[in-house]
Amino acid sequence: MEQYVMKGGTPLVGEVEIGGAKNAGLAILAGAVMSDEDVVIENVPDVKDIGVLATAIAAIGAKVEKTDRHTMRINGHDISSFSVDYEYISKIRASYYLLGALLGKYKQAEVAFPGGCDIGSRPIDLHLKGFRMLGAEVEIEHGLIKAKAERLVGAQIYMDKVSVGATINVMLAASMAEGKTTIENAAKEPHVVDVANFLNSMGANIKGAGTDVIRIVGVPKLHGSEYSIIPDQIEAGTFMFAAAATKGDIMIKNVIPKHLEAISSKLIEMGCEVEEFDDAVRVVASKPLKSTQVTTLAYPGFPTDMQPQITTILSMADGTSIVTESIFENRYRYVDELSRMGASIKVEGNTAIIYGAAKYTGAHVSAPDLRAGAALVLAGLSAEGVTVIDDIYYIQRGYEDFDRKLRELGATIETVDSEKALKKFILKAG
Repeated sequence: MEQYVMKGGTPLVGEVEIGGAKNAGLAILAGAVMSDEDVVIENVPDVKDIGVLATAIAAIGAKVEKTDRHTMRINGHDISSFSVDYEYISKIRASYYLLGALLGKYKQAEVAFPGGCDIGSRPIDLHLKGFRMLGAEVEIEHGLIKAKAERLVGAQIYMDKVSVGATINVMLAASMAEGKTTIENAAKEPHVVDVANFLNSMGANIKGAGTDVIRIVGVPKLHGSEYSIIPDQIEAGTFMFAAAATKGDIMIKNVIPKHLEAISSKLIEMGCEVEEFDDAVRVVASKPLKSTQVTTLAYPGFPTDMQPQITTILSMADGTSIVTESIFENRYRYVDELSRMGASIKVEGNTAIIYGAAKYTGAHVSAPDLRAGAALVLAGLSAEGVTVIDDIYYIQRGYEDFDRKLRELGATIETVDSEKALKKFILKAG
């Protein structure tokens, strides 16, 4: 079992290159099967979730070729099965995008109930409601979601709650439905826009992505395309907070600064300097951190996927901070691990009260999920002494070469897979 081991206390300084957005990439890979021609996708992040989905796509008969580390060629011409195996869906939640893609193209799909990180209830009723509105019959039997339609017909669909997954899934299906579909109260996240732009590059007719009303005119066929995935907003945000955690100075390259505005504004409130460039942001943390209030919201609000990271940093800030989690109800499971490192945080329902000025000390902790795992790394990098993090496969699901990128910024961190390697690191780190 691999672990991260690190010795904290070194300011991170230098430049880091951000990879493609995992959340956009998963939906785009699923959408690529809707064409019977070659679809070339560039800037694909080399993370475990992408690998699992690519294997699931190949298992239903699509041709999947990795032409280099960050480029994939997918062709859905020879798909022979419309059933996605539980083995894949249990590992990553985003396999459910194959429901919308296969339903749109073949008018039938069967996918196991989704897995992924345990960060709270993430019902898929809005996805199913959208498919039914388009004319599909949807049943849940033996842990499988089965969707089938004689024909899909455009409809006016109101999302009772803003949902990124449901917006994308319905958009996939509706892009090959007959007539016009309107999705109201649609999610506005950057990866929703990216998926719409990708589908349009294949010949879809989607307008309004990035607003709360998306209009789709269905087309009978989608053609091949070449498309490059947007940079990962959450990876970028994590490195921005790494600068704050370690009193560092990091230039984060290959980003879209507009996607990071909610994160940048909180860092500025906390006393950091944030400088924006065309495709980069620089974060300098030379002053003591100040407390603030944070509420996670749908885009353009503060992202729920950055909540564990900001809570970790606010534990070091002067004063008391309050973080309110309005998206998922089970996203504070990492707090006990932070407490082992010296944080003082009280959780009441969906609110965390953070008593600042903590000085983290190294400890042996476990990553409970993807983003919380990244937050524990930030705590370890700022801590006095050595920190060991178990269950790093969660982190590897969404961060490419996380330890290497941190080392290039000056961090003392390694991935180890044995007690001997762990002891060797501790001896070397002193």
